[in-house]
Amino acid sequence: MAAMNIETSELTRYHDAIQYLDGLNRTMTSPDYMRDQSQPSVFLERTRSLLDALGNPEKGFKYIHITGTSGKGTVATMTHEALVASGKRVGLFTSPYVVAATEKIRVNDLYIAPDEFASILEEIKPHIEHARGTHGRPTYFEVFFAIALVYFQRQQCEWVVLEVGAGGRYDATNVIESPLVTAITNIDYDHVQILGNTLTSIAENKAGIIKKDSAFFTTEKRLALLKLFEKECVEKGATFTPLAVVSDYQENNKTLVRAICRHIGLAESDIRVGEEARLPGRFETMQEQPRVVLDGAHNRAKMKSCASNVKKLSFKKLHLIFALKDDKNIASVAREILPLADTATFTVFQNTTVHCVLPQVLKDATTALVQKSARVQIITDAKAALTDVLKYAAKDDLVLVTGSFYLVGELRRVWYSEEWVVENRRSFK
Repeated sequence: MAAMNIETSELTRYHDAIQYLDGLNRTMTSPDYMRDQSQPSVFLERTRSLLDALGNPEKGFKYIHITGTSGKGTVATMTHEALVASGKRVGLFTSPYVVAATEKIRVNDLYIAPDEFASILEEIKPHIEHARGTHGRPTYFEVFFAIALVYFQRQQCEWVVLEVGAGGRYDATNVIESPLVTAITNIDYDHVQILGNTLTSIAENKAGIIKKDSAFFTTEKRLALLKLFEKECVEKGATFTPLAVVSDYQENNKTLVRAICRHIGLAESDIRVGEEARLPGRFETMQEQPRVVLDGAHNRAKMKSCASNVKKLSFKKLHLIFALKDDKNIASVAREILPLADTATFTVFQNTTVHCVLPQVLKDATTALVQKSARVQIITDAKAALTDVLKYAAKDDLVLVTGSFYLVGELRRVWYSEEWVVENRRSFK
């Protein structure tokens, strides 16, 4: 698809909007965020206050609310596309984005237009700037969520599919009152500084999305956690449906999508369309000979899924390009993929809002995981790392870029620029 050649002024407004948003509190380990974490209800109170000021754009939609440690973005997108295939007008809110921030907000087949994105933010700004007192200024995520809701309202969406940002009970998206469907993909360790360092505490937080009269589905398999979810459903007056799972992560995602879609009455043909949904940066093949795959896996569960997908492919050698955000457990993530690599290149991503584990620290921490015959190197420029690996990778080799959505987004721009995604309002040609 050719670029739409939107006005330069529109792109300028978009970039100005992103710069403003990036200036809001967004780092989960910042002092402000951790202060709020000590009284987590402030996240909901602050979001409700902002939405009240905007005339409650969250009202009037049929909601499907999805959380979990891994796969929730995939399940949300598949469900969205099945609904679109059925002829519905559907809003989709997901996180994180890969190349362009507008990827987080979508109606039917297109992301939000850059000019509309900037215009809605301009309307919301006075409410952000004047927010004081008990709740304080809204965060980056809360404002993004508000922009999405205003956009969905203006686009006259009937359905909205929401992916939780982190956790569930105190996530900004949990201000919605009566979702028709709630779902949890699975539970594993991630965001432990926010959700707690036990699977039970993480599950209890995520179970907070279960609401009265909602139909709840899950592909979590641990009996203790299923009992926790069932108890929450009984207390809230929701129906509880645990689903049979297999060892294939992607098949479990599809199982969950099928259950959700059948519950809301979609035809099997529409569900099959949803199951074919593509997501940028989720085990995405960018080129062949050598095959380059980008996967934003950044926790143990996601990396297990990534490694499972790698094992299904046919290739001679695996060349790994790896970076990790500094709040992740290096060993738990790396041990899922490092032993498979014939070469490992540790690098960093360029982002001013979050921090990366130093490559030397990654190398030192994973020495015991790497094959003795593996070539290990550090190249601190991610694009230079990709260029270097492509020089020696053979045509029948696999190059895997993983460990962080920030790294994947930076390198996906080699094939799709931010401007292309923003202008075309989609991620694929």
